[in-house]
Amino acid sequence: MTGRHNGREVFEYALLRVVPRVERGELINAGVVVYCQAKSFVAARVHLDEARLLALDPTADVAGVRAALGAVEGVCFGGERAGQAAGDDPGRRFRWLIAPRSTIVQPGPVHTGLTADPEQESERLLDLLVR
Repeated sequence: MTGRHNGREVFEYALLRVVPRVERGELINAGVVVYCQAKSFVAARVHLDEARLLALDPTADVAGVRAALGAVEGVCFGGERAGQAAGDDPGRRFRWLIAPRSTIVQPGPVHTGLTADPEQESERLLDLLVR
């Protein structure tokens, strides 16, 4: 899924969802992970609306959710912050982050698009789908 289209590159993204009570299935969007193979780019942008989270579950561990979202950002950033994924290329880190899991912070389905600037795209998607 690579190739240029009028100066734009293919990118993939997945929403980061917070599911405070997995058994209920209720969720809020709290971030987005964007990957562009052509630019060797992977990044996560997060925004946790604490009021919405606490409306779903008044006992939610807000600090724990923030830490989990921060860990996703760290894996994307790479280096020491990525932990065991430190030596992985951006694509492997993205694939690891979007793998299905049954934790409070979960990735949504992967979507694709075209962009000339994946960093700007990550901010646009955060504004459009999360904030």
